[in-house]
Amino acid sequence: MFVLGIDPGLSRCGYGVVTRRDGGLAAVAGGVISSPPTMPLPQRLRTLSDELRALVAEFRPDAVVVERVFFQVNARTAMATGQAAGVALVAAAESGCEVAQYTSNEVKQAVVGYGSATKEQVQRMIAQVLGLAEPPRPPDVADALALAACHLTTHSLRRAVARATADGVAP
Repeated sequence: MFVLGIDPGLSRCGYGVVTRRDGGLAAVAGGVISSPPTMPLPQRLRTLSDELRALVAEFRPDAVVVERVFFQVNARTAMATGQAAGVALVAAAESGCEVAQYTSNEVKQAVVGYGSATKEQVQRMIAQVLGLAEPPRPPDVADALALAACHLTTHSLRRAVARATADGVAP
């Protein structure tokens, strides 16, 4: 199973592709899609859309995971992140694959074991989980890889809970 994680951002949108291999997880690809702040917003969103569609076409993931914008102190940053997340969700939905969202705290809890982990802790832990020689940089790449790893490691549990709920076993 291939999972594409997307850490949405307008200036820097991190992406990471993770798969399950030999009983563990492995990074397949990771990087950042950038757009200059001087470019008009519609063109920046179009560039992001084109690049994300190209990634989905290249890797054909079974699932795309986009970080859910839960809270931002700066309203301008929240708007830009929300716009980028929307573009990512559309690109994922158009591909027909599973689409999931997690907050950064959910990802940190799943990957580091602590929902308030620092960016550096996420970078170090995702490097360890994926067997990378060095922590992924910039942090946007580590966050995207962590999103994908979170989905892969919690996928079976979420399916079991959904089945139990549908069968009337769980509240």
